[in-house]
Parts: sequence; structure tokens; C-alpha cells
Amino acid sequence: MGRPFRAFGLASGNERVKILVTGVAGFIGHHVATALLERGDRVLGVDSINAYYDPALKTARLARLEAMPGFEFRRLDLSDRSVLEGLRDAGIDRIVHLAAQAGVRHSIDEPFDYLDSNLAATLVVLELARAIETSHLVFASSSSVYGLNEMMPFATGHPVGHPLSLYAATKRSAELMAHGYARLYGIPVTGLRFFSVYGTWGRPDMALWKFAQSIREGRPIELYNHGRHRRDFTWVDDVVDGVLRVLDRPAAPDPDFDPGDPTPDRSDAPFRIYNLGNDTNVDLLRFVELIEEAMGRKAETVLLPKQPGDVEASAADVEPMRREFGWAPRTPVEVGVPTFIEWWRAWMDREA
Repeated sequence: MGRPFRAFGLASGNERVKILVTGVAGFIGHHVATALLERGDRVLGVDSINAYYDPALKTARLARLEAMPGFEFRRLDLSDRSVLEGLRDAGIDRIVHLAAQAGVRHSIDEPFDYLDSNLAATLVVLELARAIETSHLVFASSSSVYGLNEMMPFATGHPVGHPLSLYAATKRSAELMAHGYARLYGIPVTGLRFFSVYGTWGRPDMALWKFAQSIREGRPIELYNHGRHRRDFTWVDDVVDGVLRVLDRPAAPDPDFDPGDPTPDRSDAPFRIYNLGNDTNVDLLRFVELIEEAMGRKAETVLLPKQPGDVEASAADVEPMRREFGWAPRTPVEVGVPTFIEWWRAWMDREA
């Protein structure tokens, strides 16, 4: 069915804007930084290079970025507030905050990682945004904030007060912190709720990678909720396109905001929330079928009960992104999955 669509937001003009990208050695951060550099922006990337998964993958992503003109890297931990001093004078104009501790299940086992990476680090970034008077801060949120909500598709105006995991709670908390800073200091801030992002250079803890590795090694795939999960799997280049489009248009106060009937995604402050999803959800068993087809092997599956913290289904309402930014997802899973498998095989065989 062809290759994934790859087209990113409009360039930021003739001026080579300097953009801070946090989590730059991560999956999405690496792709966002690449797109910014390709269109002519300068990027200051920061990352702690922690050991949540094999640092070799992060190092390889960084090597690709360091080969591109306009890229500068600093290894630092954003949860350490002392890093503010060195970043204030770095000439940053805009910020894309993607650094975070991912993973619902990991948040159950290692909750304090999320306090540091998702809350303390976000506060440092907000303080930096205030200090440099950034023209726009865009940050990553998550579809997990919808929690117990079963209204489909998930809309940014829906209630988000019932998270199912600490991970989800930290992502919603970051949204609230960001709104507070937008309201207090007039900082233009936009949050983007990502939906099951997948693609080349992905993380080893993600379902697609884990399933492919199990099939390759002849091990059974564990499917929770007896395989009945449905996810809005979203190709990474589509997400990057959305991030850049949003970055180039700073949030502004909503003149129609009604404090008598407020919603989480709008404000009288320069603050917005949008969904970035594939606009359709896919049955997990269908997702496995696509992996089998791409690998030319059948999977052995083990059906297990739903895990604590898991959301049974997710689907994104992306109409506001279509209406306001002309953005739409363009990559169906029938194209994305085999493209990932092609990259993944090359990565796994690189030392063979």
C-alpha cells in the first residue's frame, strides 16, 4: 500500500529560529528534531540518556542528529533545577517539551520515576519558558488522561478527572501546571495528547516492537484483556507534522471561553489542548495480523486478563486539528506496520 506520508509543518520563515527540544534522544523527540533541522531551524536538544531501555538506541538517534547542521546537544537531567541557569542564556525562542517517563505499567512498579521526570522536569521547563519569555511552549500529553471516560471518540473538551494510572495522573497534572503558567505569566502554551504513537526508531517497550521480537524468537505474544483492546495507532511522521504545525502558531486566549461552563482544552489564557491520533481505532488482534503478514510468520498468542491501569479502547477526535491547522493523519496501519518491521529488522540485524 505504499510508504508512509511524510510532510511537515510550514517552515518558520527565513529566520533560523532556535528551538529547545527536550527528550531529543527519545523516539518522538528524535523525529521532531530531525524535521525541524530539515526545514532550517536550529535545535538545542537535551536528554538525560537514562537506562529505561537500551541507551544504544538513544545514542544512534543522537548520532543521526549530530550529523545535521544546526544541531547542538546537552546531556542533562531536567528534574535538576540547577540546569535552568545554563539554559536561560542559550538563545532559545521556542520549546518543544517531549521529555518524560513513559509507560503505564512501569509507573506501577517505579512511581517515583514519574514524580521526577514528568512533574519536576515539567516545572523546570515552565520556569525556563517564563524566564526567557518564550514565544511558544508545546508539550506532550497523552490519551491516557481520558481515564474512565468511555465517550468515543475522546474529545479534548471531555472530563479528564479520573485517571487509571499514576502515569496518566502525571500527564494530566502537567496540563494543569502548564495552564497555571499560561494564566499567570501570559506564556503561549499548547498541549498535545498523543495516541499510541508508533514508527521507525521506536522504543523496545512498545507493543509493536515487543510483538515483533516475540514472533522472531518463537515466543508467545501476551495479549491482555483477551486481545479485545482497541487503539488509535498513530504513525510518528503524522504526529511530527502536527507538532510542527502547532508550534508555528502560538496559542492565544479563546474569546469565546465561558468560565461558567469551562472545558479542559480552552481558556481565557493563551492555552490550548489538542488530540493527535489516527482518527480510527484498530483491534489489537488485527494489529497482530499485520505484524504476521509483514514478518511472514504466524504468532502464538496467549490471552490474559486486563492489566491494572489499562484503558480498554482509545479513539481520538481530531476535528479541531483539521479545522484550525489543516492537519489530518495520513498513514494507515496497513502502511505503517510493514514500514516499521522493515526498519526494525535492519536495526536488529545491524551487528549480525
